[in-house]
Amino acid sequence: MKHAIGNMSRRSFLKTGAVLGGGVVAGGMPLSQAIWAAEGKVLVARSSGDIVKLDPGFYVGQGDTDVMSCIYSKLTRYKPGSEWGWELEAAEKIEQVDPTHVRFRLKKGIKFTGGHGELTARDVKFSFERVIKHNSPVKGDWGPLDRVEIEDDLTGVIVLKTPYVPLWNVVLPYGVGHIVSEDAVMKATKDGGDFGLKPPAFSGPYVIADFKPGQFLLMTRNAEWSGPKPGFDEIRLLLIDDVKAAERAYRAGDVDITTISSDSLATLKVAPPADTKIENFPSLYYNWLGMNVDHPKLKDINVRKAIQWAINVPQILDAAYGGQAVVATGAVAPGLIGHREKALVPPEGDLAKAKEFLEKAGVSDLTLSIDCLNTSTFKTIAETVQAQLSQIGITVEINLQDSGSFWTTGMESEGERWKALQLYVQQFYSQADPHTATWWAKQEQVGVWNWERFRSQRFDELSEKGFTVSDPGERAKIYYEMQDLMEESGAYRFLSNVSWPLMYRTTKIEEAATRPDGIPLYLDFKPVST
Repeated sequence: MKHAIGNMSRRSFLKTGAVLGGGVVAGGMPLSQAIWAAEGKVLVARSSGDIVKLDPGFYVGQGDTDVMSCIYSKLTRYKPGSEWGWELEAAEKIEQVDPTHVRFRLKKGIKFTGGHGELTARDVKFSFERVIKHNSPVKGDWGPLDRVEIEDDLTGVIVLKTPYVPLWNVVLPYGVGHIVSEDAVMKATKDGGDFGLKPPAFSGPYVIADFKPGQFLLMTRNAEWSGPKPGFDEIRLLLIDDVKAAERAYRAGDVDITTISSDSLATLKVAPPADTKIENFPSLYYNWLGMNVDHPKLKDINVRKAIQWAINVPQILDAAYGGQAVVATGAVAPGLIGHREKALVPPEGDLAKAKEFLEKAGVSDLTLSIDCLNTSTFKTIAETVQAQLSQIGITVEINLQDSGSFWTTGMESEGERWKALQLYVQQFYSQADPHTATWWAKQEQVGVWNWERFRSQRFDELSEKGFTVSDPGERAKIYYEMQDLMEESGAYRFLSNVSWPLMYRTTKIEEAATRPDGIPLYLDFKPVST
């Protein structure tokens, strides 16, 4: 099984992997130097999704950013705790000069590995601007970025075309806020573009010592790091797609910290494993049933609305989450500006209304496919949808995929697979701002992250306006309407906002530092003193 390496000795763990090239790991760090912490404190954590990209300008998911936060530096980073906030990281000072200008000054002495020099304002400019220059799939994170002006080696100014409210809580402390070495990236790539899974240099407290995509990633201390020393000498991330498998791995001692399923939460709270602490956090995850409106079988909005009304969301949540998940009202999670009190289609749906829409479409004997991740939760969701749609005469065939395959299903850059896509169970993770929960549904994202191929000029206009408005009440109205437009298209049936319960081993971890939504901040973890 993929999680079975958790109990390996450190030596055998390294021997099993394809060490990244001739005794030298990515980033130009000699292997002997990268693994100098031979028998120190080791944290083994479960990663719920495969590491798809280690280039911050082109990151794909939370698993990517969990690693990047350890191996690169950012101007700011999230502050651990129950309230959203940030603190300085690579920046010595940062300030909003006016609504469209942010000046920063870097700390001295932050080095890139491989002899690529000190981190400078030029590297900041290169890192931020390349996201736009190379038309990255996540360029929406940067919104109205215009340029970065360099004042001296350590000082620069971020220039925006319009005010950008999400800059502080989303952009700078997260994915595209990570800084890479211009010198290293330009030498490793033809034009400074996507370097994928091969970082040409590191600048954070850790380096990657070994990595097998789909299995594990090992990080060890960066011998050139001069900043605050994190608590663990090694961090091993084990890819375990299925949350139930992760729970079994924890009980077997293979991992020290993992998320747990919502339906297991109540049981584990009453009878937790020995030496275990369990915490539950309000998640920013949300999932939905998506429909490809360009597929011939789903072009008619009446067919899509029939599907929307045939779905009974509480039934799905009872089956997949033991009734522990919250019914989603849209893309914006509870607690964020723009969260709707209710969806346009009631959670329970209405089979009679669903049949009326099918009759209006003149469709009978319809067979559709539904794609989803091959995990117990998503398989259960798909099977419940299958049963519900059978009640209105729609036959559904389920296609289970691993994470490496699923996350490119609707991308035009990966060929013509998207043309066969019909229904699918999708789950996204937003950040602490409604803009990040909605921007991917813009027309420019069709064939990238907009797998529904939803198109609305009004939606795009509202999206551009939404991140410039600072008044909470006015912002909320914008995101209410955007979610209404999504739902009115018939392409979305919002399902749940998933809670984020964690359990960790108190014999290894004294304090598991997290963001308010429960995402681990590994650099702030405190090991148990010995």
